[in-house]
Formats: sequence, structure tokens, C-alpha cells
Amino acid sequence: MGDPKYPRKVWRKPKRPLNYELKMDELQTLGTFGLRTKRELWKAHTELSRVRQQARSLLALTGKVRDKKEPILLKSLVRIGLIASNATLDDVLNLKPTDLLARRLQTIVSNKLGFKTPYQARQAVIHGHIMIGDRKVDIPSYTVTVAEENSVHFSPKSKIPEILEKTKAKLSKVKADTEEVKEDKPAADLS
Repeated sequence: MGDPKYPRKVWRKPKRPLNYELKMDELQTLGTFGLRTKRELWKAHTELSRVRQQARSLLALTGKVRDKKEPILLKSLVRIGLIASNATLDDVLNLKPTDLLARRLQTIVSNKLGFKTPYQARQAVIHGHIMIGDRKVDIPSYTVTVAEENSVHFSPKSKIPEILEKTKAKLSKVKADTEEVKEDKPAADLS
């Protein structure tokens, strides 16, 4: 049967959860990125604090050891698109949780494939309508690397692209109709 797993938490709650400004900032981030719960945001905070801790520990090392270990961390962050290829450890320390959330599959699908909201993109990902290269990915929190970013597309059997095109056509028709109505209205006299 094997050894039992002892899973550890991959997130930490905020120290002051009843801070009003923090709550409002969290809610805005949840809406912007289409997160389901605050736990997903806390995971991003925890992952980012882990990366920052690695950068701080590298800054404390001697020159020779730092020259060996620093490129490893920077290369992994460049691969997932968090920093530029010529970045330094100071850039790693300046990262924000929104930078990490912007690399999620859900966010990239929302921006790239023309969904109205990130929640629609999340639903498409969960229901298996999104592929990266040749494989279906149904995990909204999947971190998309820079190399994979251009290969994100709809699955061949998905009907969502047709639905999105119909919706866009209807919206453009409604906009054109409302503009015609505005032009037909006579201007009111202000005298």
C-alpha cells in the first residue's frame, strides 16, 4: 500500500484578515482574474513569497556560490514569463502577485481567445475546450510558460468559437442600431 501522504498546505492566510483595505484589494483582484476563492489568491501570495525568499537568500551568499545558484532561479522565472531575460534579483524582489496570476491558463485564455469575462474563460478551461499544443488542459491555475503561450487554442470539437462569433456579431449589430437612434434624435434647444 505504500507510505501515506502527508500533504502540506500550499497557502497561508493573511495575518490580518479583517483589514478593510486588504479585503477590498483582494476582492478586486478576485474579480479581475476570475478566481473562485481567496485561497487561489493566497496560493499566489505564498508562491511569490517562496520565490522572494530564495532571492533574498541568494543575495546573502558569497560571490562564487551566488554566481552558480542565481542563474538557476532567474532561468526558471524567465521560462514562465515572470521576468525578462536580462533581469536581476532586484526585479525578482519587485514581483507582485498579479504578475503570477497573469501567467495562469485562465487569464491567458481570457485575454487571447476573446472571452468577455475571465469567468467564461475559466468555464471553458474546466470543461475541456482549451488545448495547449496537442493536449487538453482543464486546470485553470496551470502556469503557462512563454514557449507554450502561442500554442493555446480551442479544441477541434469545441463549439465555443462559433458562439463567440455570433455574440460579437449581435453586439456589433446592437451598437450600430443604438448609434442610428442617437443620430435620429433631434438636438434639444438650450435657449
